[in-house]
Amino acid sequence: MKKVLLLAIGCWLLAVSCSNKKEPNVKVPTRVKTLVVSPGMVDNAQTYVGIVEEREATAVSFTGMGVVKRMLVNEGQTVSKGQLIAEMDDTQTRNVLSGAEAQMTQANDALARYKMLHDNGSLPEVQWVEIQSKVAQAKSQLEVAKKNLADCRLIAPVSGIIGKKLIGTGETALPSQAVVSILDISTVKVKVAVPEAEIGGINVTTPTSISVEAINGSYQGGRIEKGVQADALTHTYDIRINVANGNRKLLPGMVASVRFISDGSQAIGSKMIPVTAVQKTTVSTSRPTVSTGRQADGSLFVWTVDKDSTAHRTTVTIGQTQGNYVSVIDGLSIGDRIATEGYQKLSEGTKVIF
Repeated sequence: MKKVLLLAIGCWLLAVSCSNKKEPNVKVPTRVKTLVVSPGMVDNAQTYVGIVEEREATAVSFTGMGVVKRMLVNEGQTVSKGQLIAEMDDTQTRNVLSGAEAQMTQANDALARYKMLHDNGSLPEVQWVEIQSKVAQAKSQLEVAKKNLADCRLIAPVSGIIGKKLIGTGETALPSQAVVSILDISTVKVKVAVPEAEIGGINVTTPTSISVEAINGSYQGGRIEKGVQADALTHTYDIRINVANGNRKLLPGMVASVRFISDGSQAIGSKMIPVTAVQKTTVSTSRPTVSTGRQADGSLFVWTVDKDSTAHRTTVTIGQTQGNYVSVIDGLSIGDRIATEGYQKLSEGTKVIF
């Protein structure tokens, strides 16, 4: 009996100890803000704020009036040239087409009967000409009816993405009233307002570096289109920079930071990063740093993020400072991703999301 009691107590203690065991901590990735290292411009580079615009916008509309029966596209959808976009109620146009076909049949029948009389010489020439004219008129009306029926289907005239849908199903479309707009963003334009005192230093081939924070993207600008009429209030000129957009990531309305390199500037291809992303280890010989376990020596470093979203401490050598940015002489390569915000919580090997 005593053995049974001891065994029961042992089982109870084992159950209690198991229930008190804590679940292993699951490490949650640390959220940080990152930046991809790109070539920087130095010296006399000027920076402006720009807005991304589509290369071309096409307003698509019906040629006639009617009620929209179906809308087959949505905003942001990619469409191809020749794709059906919308349909209009075609009940009336089909009735008109049926009437035109009946008139065409009647005119052809009359032509066949009168032709026999004309060939026998028993039909006056003027009456024969009149019959031929009626056939031509019926044919013309039939062609117009067929076109009106075809125009009840709205076809995309170009390829692109749907920018805005201006009319919905059940609404009445008027002739030449835009139903949707199709945007060509295979190449985009970045619009910048430049003060009149600085417009003279910019030409169609001036080098530009463009960064878009919304998508963490950096681009090299292409040919520049200069406006010739200044804004009466701000005394600025609008210029547009052509930018290749093969991946379709640049969208109209995005804000861009644009750097122009004036005649006296040099594009040295240096790697520019925010000053705030560079940190300095605390000089100490008594104990290792918390993040890496190595002795702190006062060196400069940044947190880099690998492709597997792992953070690593990377020692860097910096050079010239320009505004809020500093050039990196050694330690980083073009295309490396660095943490610019939230890095205070990082340690070697930390998983991050950005």
